[in-house]
Amino acid sequence: MKHKAIATWLALLVGVFGVHRFYLHGLKDRWGWLFPLPTLLGLAGLQRMNAFGQDDRAAWVLIPLLGISVVAALLGGIVYGLTPDERWNERFNAGQPASAGGWPAVIGVVLCLFIGGTTLMATIAFSAQRYFESQVDQ
Repeated sequence: MKHKAIATWLALLVGVFGVHRFYLHGLKDRWGWLFPLPTLLGLAGLQRMNAFGQDDRAAWVLIPLLGISVVAALLGGIVYGLTPDERWNERFNAGQPASAGGWPAVIGVVLCLFIGGTTLMATIAFSAQRYFESQVDQ
């Protein structure tokens, strides 16, 4: 039995590694396996920027990948949490007793919206700033 609140919270807490997709679809889920690589590359970009400073152009390319991974995972959490209970049970719990999302799913959606929106704005601002700085340097 798959719970909507658990899927939402997995997307919020460890979704950048695709855990929410593996919970719902199993380890053979292709979309779930697309999450770890950009996440790890983005973390490597953060590490490069910490080591080499803000002028490291490789970090400029890698860090937005982390932001995209976070936003994609949290968008999944929002979709899971807002899916109507009937549709959720039809899709993920066919032939089993119905489960309701309740307040844990709602709180998870609110946190996904807050963190996802903040991350999306920060990623766009970082990428735009680095792009315009690179244009001035030329």
